[in-house]
Formats: sequence, structure tokens, C-alpha cells
Amino acid sequence: MRVVVTGGAGFIGSHLADAFVARGDDVLVVDDLSSGARERVSEGADFAELDIADGSALRTRLEDFNAELICHLAAQSSVTVSVTNPDLDFASNVRGTFNVCQAAAALGARIVFASTGGALYGNDPAAIPTPETEIPQPLSQYGAGKLAGEAFIGTQARSDSAQHVILRLGNVYGPRQTPHGEAGVVAIFSDRLIRGETPIVYGHGKPTRDYVHVADVVRAFTTAADNRLGGTFNVGWGRETSVLELLDVVQRAAGTSVEPKLEPLRPGELDRSAIDSRLAADVLGWRPELDFEDGIAETFRWYASEHGT
Repeated sequence: MRVVVTGGAGFIGSHLADAFVARGDDVLVVDDLSSGARERVSEGADFAELDIADGSALRTRLEDFNAELICHLAAQSSVTVSVTNPDLDFASNVRGTFNVCQAAAALGARIVFASTGGALYGNDPAAIPTPETEIPQPLSQYGAGKLAGEAFIGTQARSDSAQHVILRLGNVYGPRQTPHGEAGVVAIFSDRLIRGETPIVYGHGKPTRDYVHVADVVRAFTTAADNRLGGTFNVGWGRETSVLELLDVVQRAAGTSVEPKLEPLRPGELDRSAIDSRLAADVLGWRPELDFEDGIAETFRWYASEHGT
């Protein structure tokens, strides 16, 4: 299969590109390196440094590659940045996704799109864990941008009768996630503890999230690619874990007992989130497998090795 991974030099995308290369697919990584790293791109993949907001350049490169499948992960990924800089979020997450849809339509390629779970459904959903049938009520421009991207992909699927897939991801963690910036709390906690710094816990530690390891997320993408079925699927455990509970697990892995600094929630952030992934199990045969505490321990060991400790 000829597979494009947008955002393939980033956290999730680099793991996904590695997985496709490992199984023998032809892979093109597209990334503007604004947050990704060139050294993360697999030696077995082609690489195009370009911004998906540039529709003409994107379409030309994907046509040259003759893409059959586009796994679209390139995005501005921070909720708080989307609130403070909505123009940046729009360019990447809305216009960029529109451009991917246009390129896919020209090529007859399928799309597997990395959307969001919690940031899409908003606060106080009717049910937690939340199913795909819940009406989205995003609180941030990030959630709104992902919802707009879903709309473009859904419209393209109906127009072309294409089997595009939308994966609404929980809070993804694992090796290669950057601790710099405002997204990726597992990475941020790990980095601060290794450096001997005080972790900052927003929402006074009470907000909950549904944490899923990057290896399980990669498997959701490859499963969707192989099943050739269309639809929208949650990808998570369906379990609420508070920020303080998460910090406790990271501290057990680190062997520390640092008292965190408690701060209020930032604009656009949710109080509670967990997503119901039974539809992915029923239709795609996908279920998360990596235990949370084991996954956190493995992730912390990776960060420790990166720091040479």
C-alpha cells in the first residue's frame, strides 16, 4: 500500500510511519517540522517538508507519490494555543484538513483522520464514557477545528462514496511526546520530575481524562487502514483518570513524592472526559491493550533514558 502520513515527524505520526514501513508499505511522511523532528522520520520512508496549509504543494507531492491512503495527523495540537492563537489553529486544523480532502478526492485515496475525543464532546456530555452519538459541543477552537475537519471528511465521503475513517482519540501518551509547550501532560510531568522541578497541576488535580498509549493508537490506525470500512470511532479506554491520579502513577514510576503546585483550569480545558470505544471493538475489532500503569512506567523509562538518567 502507498501510504502518506501527514505529521509523520511528530509524536503519534512518527510511530505510525514506522509501523507502516515495518510491515512493508511504501510510506511518504509529510511534515513542516514546526513541532516534529527530522530525525524521527524512518529511514525507510520518503519525506516531504511542507505545510499542509499550502494546498497546491500538498496536492502536487501526493500526486507524485500516487497515494492510496492518507493518514492525516498533522495539526496544531494544543487546546490552550488554539484559544490564544486561533488563526494558527484554523490554518493547520481546518484549512489543512480541507486541503487533504481535496488531494484525496483528486487521487481517489482513502483518509484516516486523527480527530479528538474529549475536546470534541465538551463538558457535561449526557454519558461518560461518551459514545460517538453524543452531539459535539467543543469548548475550544481546537475542538471546533477538529469538528470542522470531520465535516469536510464526511462531506467528501458522501460525495465520492469513499470509505474514509475518523478516529476520535483519547489523551494519547507514550515515548517521543514532547514535554515542551502546553500539550502532553504525561511528558510534562515526566520531564519536570526528572529535572527535579515541581509539577504544575491544573484544575487543582480534579479534571479527568481518558489516557491511551500511542502503541494502541497506532494499531487503531493500521486496523482502520486494513479493514477498508468507513465511519467514526472513539479510540480510548473509557476510563476516567484524574490529573492527581495520573501524577501519582508517574511518581511511582519515577520513585518520587513531590508535592505539586495546584492551579485553576485554563480556558478551553474540560472538567471530565472519557470516551466509549465499543463501536471500534464491534466494527473494527480494535481494543486497547497496554495497561495504563505499565504504559506510564515504560514511557517514564524512555524519558529518563533521553535525559541520560
